[in-house]
Amino acid sequence: MSPIGVFGGTFDPIHYGHLRSAYELLQDLELGEVRFVPSAAPPHRGSTFAPAELRYRMVEIAIAGQDGFVVDDCEFGRDGPSYTVDTLGAIRAERGAASLCLIVGMDAYLGLTTWHRWEEILGLAHLVVAHRPGWQLPNTGALGELLAECGTEDVRELHRQPFGRIYHHAVTQLEIASTEIRGLVAAGKDPRYLMPDGVRDIIVESGCYTN
Repeated sequence: MSPIGVFGGTFDPIHYGHLRSAYELLQDLELGEVRFVPSAAPPHRGSTFAPAELRYRMVEIAIAGQDGFVVDDCEFGRDGPSYTVDTLGAIRAERGAASLCLIVGMDAYLGLTTWHRWEEILGLAHLVVAHRPGWQLPNTGALGELLAECGTEDVRELHRQPFGRIYHHAVTQLEIASTEIRGLVAAGKDPRYLMPDGVRDIIVESGCYTN
């Protein structure tokens, strides 16, 4: 069984930056699927701007028709903050010994030691760090020690083992940010071409970022 990519985030809203990175990783790492997991109650952020159900619908529309892309609402049925370690535990219980690859950006990786029960993450999944071409992971401090112990440059390690490795991979970084999209919409401008048309239509029709 090919590894399962787990791509969590608020997706508030999802845009082409998210989609392009996920697509490149799906192909380059030969993942069986990339599972988009919209966060219900992100612990590092507090409240979201669009409600969870609407963000789920935007992801569903954005990935429709793309083989290997699926959306998962596993965080919506849990009370309290949506901790990544709990999500990985639930997927691990569902998928048994399958290889899981948690996809994170460089910024998220640099803040890994602030995550809830972060020491348990690599006991549940691999970490795949998506970054800009030319960027390097830190080689000092707690993250440097973690990379020295668990890092690999061999993508096949992600296929041979179910968890425990850190792999970094350069992806095309589109200069699109959800924060900027929300600001643009709030200013009365059209977000067309920053995301699939179906996502744009939901944003316009719902008015979720207007106020």
